[in-house]
Amino acid sequence: MTGTPAPGPLIDRATGADAPARWLADMAGRHRDMIDRMLDQAHPAWQPVLLLGLHALSRKDAEYLPALLDGAFLPTKARLFAAFSRAPEATRYVLVGEGPYPREASATGVCFMDGAVDSLWSTKGLSTAVNRATSLRNFMKMLLVADGALAAERTSGDALTGVAARAVLSDSGRIKTLPELQENLVMRGFLLLNAALVFRADVPPAQEARAWRPFLEVILAHLLQTAIEAGIDPPTLVLWGKIAAQIDGFAAASMFPRSAAEHPYNLSFITNPAMQALFRPMNLLQSRI
Repeated sequence: MTGTPAPGPLIDRATGADAPARWLADMAGRHRDMIDRMLDQAHPAWQPVLLLGLHALSRKDAEYLPALLDGAFLPTKARLFAAFSRAPEATRYVLVGEGPYPREASATGVCFMDGAVDSLWSTKGLSTAVNRATSLRNFMKMLLVADGALAAERTSGDALTGVAARAVLSDSGRIKTLPELQENLVMRGFLLLNAALVFRADVPPAQEARAWRPFLEVILAHLLQTAIEAGIDPPTLVLWGKIAAQIDGFAAASMFPRSAAEHPYNLSFITNPAMQALFRPMNLLQSRI
């Protein structure tokens, strides 16, 4: 981990001891090194909290992390905590999907941000890469309907071609790439998480998400504490899909504002009124927000 974490978040309330740090120190050297590399990709303020979350996960199932780290999983390149790039106090929304993309090139550690996608547009509409990523395609169409560029009943064909033809122009004011969309979301205060932080071909996503539940409970508890100490409202939970909606059962969840929808894989997500109301004021497809 970067630097020396403040001792407060590392104190395990159940034992009154520096349990997470001792737990990490006691791990096999290879596993400890892997976790350290993952933690180093997160903002320093998140690192002790993430360690506390991993320790909570391990207390629930001591065999889970060693088995995970000994096998193959996505995302690769130590990007497990890539979503935690900004300090906790910058979080205004916690967007939770179900799990990483099941493709190495696509799974980035950031919810819904497909690493295989760069350009958003083509001369005929959305780019081929966006169209292949069904959830991202429907999210894009929802944003276009929300800002009035598309009518809800006409989100493909000639209508989308016209939007794209204007969007690709240098002076259109539209973002051109998925990294720009991710930056707009992050700058709006989005923490882009998945209910299951990893994908393994032999483990059902719902089962994987159950294993990560103690970790996510620590994350929400810390965000709630951060908001209380700052005297501000907690971040809004944005829950996409049935697996993400299980967060409603967390002890702290009732303290957060929330907005939920079906998973963006569903066509109905494009016209979901709650999502349009949430995202309309954000103008996420504008190159400056």
